[in-house]
Amino acid sequence: MTSGYGRIALGLGGIIGGAGVALAAAASHVGDEHLLGAASTICLAHGPALLALGLHGLPTRVLRVAAALLGVGTLLFVGDLITRYFTGSGLFPGAAPIGGVGLIGGWIAIVFASFLNTK
Repeated sequence: MTSGYGRIALGLGGIIGGAGVALAAAASHVGDEHLLGAASTICLAHGPALLALGLHGLPTRVLRVAAALLGVGTLLFVGDLITRYFTGSGLFPGAAPIGGVGLIGGWIAIVFASFLNTK
């Protein structure tokens, strides 16, 4: 059975994955693919990672932190790219780099969790 955190990761992974497909479609229909294509790629890479974490059930604090970093990092990074595309300016100064650091931190947390004994 998936924990509450696992359900959140599953839901967020589904939303992010679906957004990735929508952004890919939008990027293919507009003249400038740069920002929307990059946002799509980030979503399509991290949505499945969140699904996998959610299905795993997030049994350790480190995996819960990893899922949170991946989810929030994706939302910040992609949100900044999408906002930049539609308005010409980002969410707030440093949103994409902060999101990117969160994403890297999430992946590092997954590596760290692989060395923990979860029995």
